[in-house]
Amino acid sequence: MPAAQIEMREVGLSYFTPKQETEALRDVSLSVRAGEFISIVGPSGCGKSTLLSLISGMLKPTKGKVLIDGQEVAGTSPKVGYMLQHDHLFEWRDVHSNLLVGAEIRRMDRKKAERKASELMERYGLGGFARHSPSQLSGGMRQRVALIRTLVAEPDILLLDEPFSALDFQTRLSLADEVHRIIREQGKTAVLVTHDIPEAISMADRVMVMSKRPSTISSVYEIRLEDEGGAAGKDGRSGGGSAAMTPMRKREVGRFQTYFNDIWKELEAHVVSAG
Repeated sequence: MPAAQIEMREVGLSYFTPKQETEALRDVSLSVRAGEFISIVGPSGCGKSTLLSLISGMLKPTKGKVLIDGQEVAGTSPKVGYMLQHDHLFEWRDVHSNLLVGAEIRRMDRKKAERKASELMERYGLGGFARHSPSQLSGGMRQRVALIRTLVAEPDILLLDEPFSALDFQTRLSLADEVHRIIREQGKTAVLVTHDIPEAISMADRVMVMSKRPSTISSVYEIRLEDEGGAAGKDGRSGGGSAAMTPMRKREVGRFQTYFNDIWKELEAHVVSAG
């Protein structure tokens, strides 16, 4: 089994004001293997994006430890790349120069970064758009540029914070397939935060469900859609065939609905108990 690349050990996070302490996360423990794709879902405001900020080193936990490759996180790291809901492309730079932004910030060798950007553009269907401005691209193409920009900086881990939520439904489905393929081909470890349960199930090896605040990981679902004869279950081993299927294809497998129903009911229970 691959080693754990990301670990959280009984992580807690509280926000302090002069008048009170607000506990956001409590005793969060998780482990993500190298090359694994996980999704995180939970009630609105439960702290899903906060988890990504902790993994990235932009936030420090109040309690517990966050580790990457066995080393405690102590600030941002070139090992971690972030893809956000909004692409944040610079309109005054063409596509090719936008792809170099992360490499420039990290002071990577420029010629190496330019070669990497050109290679990824050709490989993933953007070769003819190098000199276009972002305003000339569709929403899906802009997000593809944002992903490639992240990959040019050569992170080992990709954090995806609602990257498709601003897109129309059809574009969202097709881009999920593309992003899933690119991440698998590049061999990256990925953590996706989403409020969309079908998206979480179709893209990930495992889906982690967060509870209401103070939040923790309440359940982990192994996604095993390649084997129609098995049962949808929590915390078991996942089969290898599911990772090779496209997200769209996974939505057509019979047990996909079982996973959806189970996760939906659990999230509903968290919402009701919070009310």
